[in-house]
Amino acid sequence: MSRAEMARLGWDSLDVLLVSGDAYVDHPAFGVALLGRWLVANGFRTGIIAQPDWNSPDGFLVMGRPRLFAGITAGCLDSMLAHYTAFRKKRHDDAYTPGGVSGQRPNRACLVYAGLARAAFPGLPIVLGGIEASLRRAVHYDFWTDKLRRPLVLDAKADLLVYGMGEIPLLAIARRLEETGDIPRDIPGTVFAGAPDFLAGEAKELPSLAALEENHSLLIDATKIMERQVQRGTGWLRQQIEARNVYFAPPAPALSTAGLDQIYSLPFTRAAHPAYREKIPAVEMIRDSVTTHRGCAGGCSFCSITLHQGRKISSRSRESIVAEVARMTKNSDWRGSLSDVGGPSANMWGAHCRGDFANCSRESCLVPEVCPNFTCDQGKIVSLLRELAARAEVKHLRVASGVRHDLALMSDEYVEALVGEFTGGQLKLAPEHLSAEVLRLMRKPGFEKFLRFLDEFGRVSEKCGKRQFVIPYLISAFPGCTERHMQELADWLRSRGWRPEQVQCFIPTPGTLATAMYFAGVDVQGKPIHVARTDAERLAQHAILLGEKRLEPKSGKKTGKRRR
Repeated sequence: MSRAEMARLGWDSLDVLLVSGDAYVDHPAFGVALLGRWLVANGFRTGIIAQPDWNSPDGFLVMGRPRLFAGITAGCLDSMLAHYTAFRKKRHDDAYTPGGVSGQRPNRACLVYAGLARAAFPGLPIVLGGIEASLRRAVHYDFWTDKLRRPLVLDAKADLLVYGMGEIPLLAIARRLEETGDIPRDIPGTVFAGAPDFLAGEAKELPSLAALEENHSLLIDATKIMERQVQRGTGWLRQQIEARNVYFAPPAPALSTAGLDQIYSLPFTRAAHPAYREKIPAVEMIRDSVTTHRGCAGGCSFCSITLHQGRKISSRSRESIVAEVARMTKNSDWRGSLSDVGGPSANMWGAHCRGDFANCSRESCLVPEVCPNFTCDQGKIVSLLRELAARAEVKHLRVASGVRHDLALMSDEYVEALVGEFTGGQLKLAPEHLSAEVLRLMRKPGFEKFLRFLDEFGRVSEKCGKRQFVIPYLISAFPGCTERHMQELADWLRSRGWRPEQVQCFIPTPGTLATAMYFAGVDVQGKPIHVARTDAERLAQHAILLGEKRLEPKSGKKTGKRRR
């Protein structure tokens, strides 16, 4: 992060500069740290500028001009989501910043940082990446301005945008620039602007910006096309934006088990950079956690993983995971507990598809029922957890969240071990809702599966003599959800004596199918659905679930125009 650190490494200049809206934490859960380690391991001298002052390009100059390119990311969260609540109120904290203070990154960080990088280094290639760039790679609905926005690669005037997990495309970009000096136009997992005749006839057309502004329901079609591109792993896409076209290369292949093992064996310190004097809240949350796999087979309509990591599961080897835990226990700040072991979904390590995944027409491997081609040996997950927990240095091992209860129900062995051995009093699950209508729109399993799991949870807890609780994640104001639906859910919660704590009012984040439904006011079949658009409507649904005094809908400024 400084010239002094470069000198200690014997570097007189950088090959690659990475700029992030997060503080620099040398942990594999932080994308910039992981990519930086990966590039260095492959021979590229890499520097990181974390949360620079965005009022001047001077902060970008501390390590000089990089030789190949500058990589820009907003950080682990979309910067607008990091700054604003579901009701567009300013957040007062930021878990990825020293001291947890807010305001250390700008709104629309990718746009701002890209502009500063161009000012600091005229002519230097600019590459965008991370979750903000990935989910804004095409024309997208922006909740905070209530309008469609152009692909980020255009507005940021970037040379390339990397979508999905970035190790393979970013390394390919660095190598190509090293070899030729030219901006590559054929690397999987990238997006770029080009002439209208580029790839003429070879790319599938996404609805243009003009068409989307005229017919809002086309955003659902566009999102489904992009989902299929990610799942099937083939085919170019093209989208017309006024007189220009944006091109989407096929997704980069997922890292193999050997590739993941190599990534996670890099010498991460699992600590914040020593320049920081205040604690970074996110470090406390993830320091003692272990990632076992990537991807999620669920395909929930509101989740970014489908468009970012995809449904196909990529898993690390058992040996790699055990070796990482062994390294963790040797750290001076090891506290004896593994706080979480898993991935986007905790019980999908080692899962794979026995069918032809590239030609699969399903939108979810688990909904409406678990696909017969989806194979997941949850007994092996139990064996892994027990092996880690048996280490002398490990006092506690917890699986605190991310469990797919519908998948867990397919293995009595997993449920018994999860509840009896690896739940520390509370287990967070995500039924999200009770209504069959709403769950269908969410691509979530039926509520009866959640009820079955609750019965099993209670039975095993009693059998083990443990007093334990399930903490449900719930969503209010989802597209298609009405106050009647929320009242039904609230009544059910009260019937069990539950007062929910983990309640999120739906936020239409860019790129998801649920956001497209919110924008269009129709479901995926084109049928009109109710959408709570005003703050009054959204607050009313939220208040019902929290058991507060029922709020009657009030007239108020809508967050959008009448939808076509």
